[in-house]
Amino acid sequence: MNHATDGRDQGKPAAEPSLHRVMGPWLLLLFIVGDILGTGIYALTGKVANLVGGAVWLPFLLAFVVALLTAFSYLELVTKYPRAAGAALYTHRAFGVHFITFIVAFAVMSSGITSASTASRAFAANFSEAFNLGFEGGFGITMIGLAFMGLIAIVNLRGVGESVKLNVVLTCVELSGLLLIIVIGLWAIGAGQGDVSRIFEFKVAEGAGMLWAAIAATTLAFFAMVGFEDSVNMVEETKDPVRTFPKILILGVCITGAIYLLVSISAITLVPAHELGEGETPLLKVVAAGAPNFPLSIFGFITMFAVANSALLNMLMASRLIYGMSREHVLPPVFGKVHAVRRTPFIAIAFTTLLAFALITFVGEVPALGGTTALLLICVFTIVNVAVLVLRGDSVEHAHFRAPTVIPVLGAASCAFLAGPWTGRDPIQYQIAGALIALGVVLWGLTVWINRATGVTPSDPLPEDIGGEGPRN
Repeated sequence: MNHATDGRDQGKPAAEPSLHRVMGPWLLLLFIVGDILGTGIYALTGKVANLVGGAVWLPFLLAFVVALLTAFSYLELVTKYPRAAGAALYTHRAFGVHFITFIVAFAVMSSGITSASTASRAFAANFSEAFNLGFEGGFGITMIGLAFMGLIAIVNLRGVGESVKLNVVLTCVELSGLLLIIVIGLWAIGAGQGDVSRIFEFKVAEGAGMLWAAIAATTLAFFAMVGFEDSVNMVEETKDPVRTFPKILILGVCITGAIYLLVSISAITLVPAHELGEGETPLLKVVAAGAPNFPLSIFGFITMFAVANSALLNMLMASRLIYGMSREHVLPPVFGKVHAVRRTPFIAIAFTTLLAFALITFVGEVPALGGTTALLLICVFTIVNVAVLVLRGDSVEHAHFRAPTVIPVLGAASCAFLAGPWTGRDPIQYQIAGALIALGVVLWGLTVWINRATGVTPSDPLPEDIGGEGPRN
């Protein structure tokens, strides 16, 4: 039986060409690892240390467990419905309500913008630190971040072709920086440098309990684990996805989880928690402490390259998602305009860039932006885990991966729990997320009015036509 084609939706033209299946297991693994690695671990290690002290590895471990539960749910859905669309497709199949599907798609788009804004801030901080510009925050960092996001917009407007081979190169660069931290940490430990006992020091703010401090830190560390869900958009370009995806996705999540644990342990061994939590360049401090003769500008370049890649891919995803929703008549038609020469969705690019400018200017802080990204995706993951259970009654003809029922139940419960205000999440994250979703609702209402005035009937989307998720980290 051909697993690659079974399970396709009826109603599509029979002559519609399929995507070229070029991804084998190793390319898919590199894609997944590269998608998860990125801004989160480079920028947020110090902020996590501020909340839990030396036990900085614990929130990353807890975030890994929650991500792994949700990964199992994605595996069941992507092998059951092997189409490139992600959460929007699963939501539409499970609930069949256009507005809910729209909100999920808009939340995914918004998470891309908040993630890219986080990356721009991290880029600016590392740029300043690596090249001794003397900007410690405020106006200088904001200006660099805005200039960087402007450059991203220009590249986006010109058109950027994404390829798996390019992703392999970018993944190797991102991975090299983290492996360098691990090697420096292990070398220092072997040489008797640093203080390994710090990894057992759990220090929290006065009056805060250990459990709730760990939970608050986990909500922030979760930003570093997102990205695994993007791989479902490669299902139509993967060879034998029903057999390949389960083992490769789980392996990819486990590899990145192990890397994050080793990085956090190396970091806290070499740099005390209070120092690691100062500023916005924690891993540069680790390199300086463990390998003082290593040129910081080189590591700064690696960091900037990693976060720049994250920002570019996320802004590409966000603008194309806005464009796709406009073409499906669920956003105003102006967002569907394409540049006559460059053939890029220039209005959608301008809109998403302006949103990013606003976030960089008026929010700015990495924890707030990264935490908002995690909040939006945790809410999406909650819906996806519930969708698995709802869709258990929808049978398909081909064999597919099936997660034990307890896993999506635990996944939905853990994600819903981490989304709540009881976790100690900064209220600014709810305000940012709420403002973005409210903007989406306004645009939805405006579109309904335009459609009624012009006699346009929105298509009943198979959400793969709207677009899927994109890299977040």
